[in-house]
Amino acid sequence: MAHLPPASAEELEELAPIIAMSEATMGFVPNSVKTMAHMRQLPAAFSVLFGTVMGADTKTLLENMVKVVPEQNAPEDNLPADLLQLVAYCVSLSAGCQYCQAHTGHNTQRMSAAPDAQAVKRSEVLRYDTAECFSDAERAAIGIALAAGEVPNGATQAHFDALKEHYTPRQIAQIVAVIAAFGFLNRWNDTMATALEALPMDFAQRELGPSGWQLGKHG
Repeated sequence: MAHLPPASAEELEELAPIIAMSEATMGFVPNSVKTMAHMRQLPAAFSVLFGTVMGADTKTLLENMVKVVPEQNAPEDNLPADLLQLVAYCVSLSAGCQYCQAHTGHNTQRMSAAPDAQAVKRSEVLRYDTAECFSDAERAAIGIALAAGEVPNGATQAHFDALKEHYTPRQIAQIVAVIAAFGFLNRWNDTMATALEALPMDFAQRELGPSGWQLGKHG
């Protein structure tokens, strides 16, 4: 059973043109599109990325998609940037991508109104279940990020039960979308041995090095 049910029929109705595109491409409507639809613009954005990866012309995809993409739903539900970056850091830590750990760790600091407090949180993520610096809502987000970064994926219904105590379906979809986006970036940068830029490198060596971070192949 899906950990997050599909979007409602009313929400899916608004996405009819995009769903029709998916059906034309695959011969059926993927259930993944229906869960992405909790963030109504996400299926459109994913379709452009996936189409580009598979060889379609991005300009044509964008021209067609802009005609049918819906308005963003519940923008007030967008989660704070520092929490999203902490989720991205946690999944990158779990996946072992040193490049993305440097980027997201730097961003947790850069995008926070309280960088010192954020530094404490970042250093305590592996003790998130007991560390007093986290709220229960943060624990739920960190827990699923660390679990989802494992191979095989360790996310369970219990993680989603914890999320549902604190977040709307749209916010849960946003958390999982961040995890999935960094699944792409973790694989890309770890596979490519992408060279780490000077600014995040300096940050990571100073702030993450004491916890075991190493530049490795990204030098």
